[in-house]
Amino acid sequence: MMALAAMSTDIMLPALGHIHQDLPTSHPNDRQMIIVILFFGMACGQMLWGPLSDSFGRRVAIHSGSAVFMAGCLISILSQNMEVMLLGRFCQGLGAASARVVTMAMIRDRFSGEQMARVLSVIMSVFILIPMLAPAIGQAILWTSTWRMIFVAILIYGLVMQVWFFLRQPETLGMDKRSPFTFRTVSGAFLAVSRHHATSLYTLCAVFVFGFFVGYLSFSQQLFQEFYATGDQFALYFAILALSIGIAMFANSLLISRYGMHRLSLAGLIALMVIAVIFLILTILHGGKPPFEIALGFLFAYFLPIGMLFINMNTLAIEPHGRIAGMASTVINTLITLGSLVIGIAIAQAFKTTLYPLAAGALACSILSLGAYCLAVRQSRKLSAQTG
Repeated sequence: MMALAAMSTDIMLPALGHIHQDLPTSHPNDRQMIIVILFFGMACGQMLWGPLSDSFGRRVAIHSGSAVFMAGCLISILSQNMEVMLLGRFCQGLGAASARVVTMAMIRDRFSGEQMARVLSVIMSVFILIPMLAPAIGQAILWTSTWRMIFVAILIYGLVMQVWFFLRQPETLGMDKRSPFTFRTVSGAFLAVSRHHATSLYTLCAVFVFGFFVGYLSFSQQLFQEFYATGDQFALYFAILALSIGIAMFANSLLISRYGMHRLSLAGLIALMVIAVIFLILTILHGGKPPFEIALGFLFAYFLPIGMLFINMNTLAIEPHGRIAGMASTVINTLITLGSLVIGIAIAQAFKTTLYPLAAGALACSILSLGAYCLAVRQSRKLSAQTG
């Protein structure tokens, strides 16, 4: 269920060119909004389904979100212009957010300590597999049918999960543990996060790190299939790059107890900047069009630190808010998603006939994320000194 958002994003990538042909827009880069608007819907949904599940129960929130998601799939299937398509994608993101947010709450309801770690390890293994497999599934559907069948496939995927969930999963939040849904609860979490300077800066660091990745997702189909003319091999190269993030997440889980989050995070941020500088130099030397092997190698190397940093920055941002960890997590993830959309759109929309936007965007994001992290560490030490 938590992979629903990843599946809905990545399975569409090989079809963006086909959709652009059937639902033409004024600019080729407008197709990127099919990915971007899904993330925007998810950002809005995270602030809705989490508090609703705390008030009315996990099952009600999951089923309601699923209904919105499937309605969005139907809208996209029947769309005859890009505006209706984007409405459908927004609904898909809005609904998929329930599966992403509420299932984490259900895990917290049922498990703790080592048990919770084991469950999350299984979930992360799914997250590694889905980005690797989803584009290939989308490409296979395109070989035998049209892009509309991809939406049929994810509609069936969501429906099967909901039937299984309805039959097999009991409610995990008892009536005695439910809290009223009020604007004060949500606004209080927003104020707590925004007033904590270290949390705000760690969140900003995650925005810059994830913003580049959102930009990459938005124009990856254009980059591989049109700029480098890889054709149907796009799914293979996308899977290779997804594997780098999976490797990084696994390595992070092994190294974090030995080196700690801060040492790993600082090393990752410095590595991002070094990799970005090297790629920018190579891009300039090749007139904005480096060989495919260089671009693929850069993305693989750049995504390795990203796989560690997004987890660590999220954890560091939430750490001071143990009393309201659930709502703080929802607020932080919403802010990260919205902020990364702004950066991702800027990078993706600048993509035309060279890789200068990709190289410059990577370097800018790496420098800004390192700066935000250093300021966050300084604020944390300052707060510790004041309270100690």
